[in-house]
Order: sequence, then C-alpha cells, then structure tokens
Amino acid sequence: MRYLLPLLFLLACNTPDQPGTNDALTETTTTTAPMMAETPDSLLRHAVLFSFKESAYPAGAKAVEDAFRELPNKIPEIHDFEWGTNNSPEGLDQGYTHLFFVTFKSEEDRAAYLPHPDHLAFVEALKPHLDQVLVLDYWTQR
Repeated sequence: MRYLLPLLFLLACNTPDQPGTNDALTETTTTTAPMMAETPDSLLRHAVLFSFKESAYPAGAKAVEDAFRELPNKIPEIHDFEWGTNNSPEGLDQGYTHLFFVTFKSEEDRAAYLPHPDHLAFVEALKPHLDQVLVLDYWTQR
C-alpha cells in the first residue's frame, strides 16, 4: 500500500512522445528538484516501470526479470530490491506490466549503480525486449 501513491504518480506523469521507443535507457535528464534526503532515515528509491514488446513474451520478459533480480547480488550499493507485475483493476497502467524498486541509502550509492558494469550489461540485454520504460527516483518521506 505504501507504494500505491508513488506508482499512481508515475503512471499519471507518463506522457511518452513516441510510444515504443526505449531511448530513455540512454538519456539523462536534469531536474531542478532538491537532490537530498528529506530526513536522516530517508531512502533513495529508483522506481523503474517496463512494458515489453509482444515478441518478448514469455521468454524475454522472464529473462529480464531474472537478470534484474540478480543485480543486488552483483552491486553492493543496492540496499534493497523488490519487484512485481501489474495486477491493478483500474486499467490505468498504460501498457506497463513490471515495476522494480531499487533502494539506495545515498546519492553516492545510486551514482555508483548507474554506470556499474553489471547494470550497463543488464540495460543492453533489456533493450531488445523493451517497448517502453519509465524511471523516477525519489527520497522517501514519512
């Protein structure tokens, strides 16, 4: 339940210019939002939503799930990890089927994760199967 609001926000804010492209995997955007923890016990969440090409089912999607699940074993900066597939009855998913949360304790941990060779290899393996991706990072607030 604590992830419902961030997930709904992610879905509501998604307005892709060209559906079916995965350029977001290689682009970096600049934000003006503060890049700091809100409180000392805040965690930095990296929320990633995927929609897969129809040709990716079932083997490609399963391979991506398995590969993403292995990243915490390979990248020590990952504090926590969880994922799941959409089961919302609301019909607002915009085609996204998978949601992954990667949690970091600091911006430095995220900065180490993004260019990490195992993360980059995962991104390259993902690209042939991916239809769309949506990524939003945020500091948890309680």
